[in-house]
Amino acid sequence: MATKYKSNKNIVYSCKYHIIWCPKYRKKALVAGVDIRLKQLVHEIAELSVDIVEMETDKDHIHILAEVDPQAGVKNFVKRVKGRTSYVLMAEFPHLRKCLPALWTNSYFVSTVGGAPLSMIKQYIENQQLSKSKKSKTKWNDFLRNGK
Repeated sequence: MATKYKSNKNIVYSCKYHIIWCPKYRKKALVAGVDIRLKQLVHEIAELSVDIVEMETDKDHIHILAEVDPQAGVKNFVKRVKGRTSYVLMAEFPHLRKCLPALWTNSYFVSTVGGAPLSMIKQYIENQQLSKSKKSKTKWNDFLRNGK
């Protein structure tokens, strides 16, 4: 399967991230409707610069697979989502205020996903100074076209 690229005014990109974060003290707070409202809010916040590919919660954490515009930045997306969802969820679910001083921990996990294997990218970069006749571009071009 070929990679589908997105673009904005300045950049053509494919930046997918696996993002995870937890409620403060790893409390099992994402239950009884909080989880459903959280997912709705994430979709609303992401609408402009982020595509949510997949999202799921457990009682004490949330997983998001998202494609983020590199100019918007994954850090800014996470900061915006955590800030807004904390404010709204604490207001809509008063029981959260009783057991938590803040909804989310300060930290989160993020990892890039997809794209070419690291070894293939490394080889492609290493071969940039070789003459065109010696370049081993075929594998790279096949990967970009076919995803294999």
